[in-house]
Amino acid sequence: MGKSFDLSLVLDFIPELLRYLHITLIVLGGSIVLGLVGGVLLAVPRLYRIPVLSQLATLYVSFMRGTPILIKLFLVYYGLPELLKPIGIDLSRTDPLLFVIVTYAFSDAASFAEIFRGAVRSVDKGQTEAAYAAGMTTFQSFRRIVVPQALIVAFPNMANTLIGSLKDTSLAFSIGVMDMVGRGQTLISATSHALEVYISLSVVYYVIVIVLEKGFAVAERRLQRHERKRVVHKSTVRAKRLREVVQKVRF
Repeated sequence: MGKSFDLSLVLDFIPELLRYLHITLIVLGGSIVLGLVGGVLLAVPRLYRIPVLSQLATLYVSFMRGTPILIKLFLVYYGLPELLKPIGIDLSRTDPLLFVIVTYAFSDAASFAEIFRGAVRSVDKGQTEAAYAAGMTTFQSFRRIVVPQALIVAFPNMANTLIGSLKDTSLAFSIGVMDMVGRGQTLISATSHALEVYISLSVVYYVIVIVLEKGFAVAERRLQRHERKRVVHKSTVRAKRLREVVQKVRF
């Protein structure tokens, strides 16, 4: 049984947990960067319907999105060393942090692949055809026409994926990573104040998520500034035309 609840301990635990925040951010940053790269590599075969690779990418995405992150974490942690052992690679002394980053990168790549695929397909094909007619190559058209518009569409979902990945990092302690949750477990063992520790963790994660959401909102507005200008310009042009029509009718 735990000891009597003591709210003042929450203020004591939060600074102690924050000492391990950098581990959580390392896991998050590493997995997101690798996940973005993997997401692009998975999305391309499906967008261009490359034989075999497209089917393999579809199967990979389906498996990753259909299995719990904790199970994938154990599969990588226990399975990857066994797979590499026959070819002479020994991972028995590898830092568990590496397995966590790899696992979350594999998982995030599947999510990003679907986000990228949907965002690219949302761009009107007529714009690409117009770019070809203007003399652009396929790469130039993709970089100058498709990517900027697809990024605006994809950004909110990418932000949601990042926030979800942040919360998933709380499972890293299950294979021995000493992140904030791992430190929380040691505090529970030392003090028997489990509720206070979990309240402290909730506060820390919640504040981080709020900060990230505010940052993403600012970034999204910056990305959409040209789109808003285009909409305002169109509205101004339509209003001007309407005034001209009204004036003609009056005369």
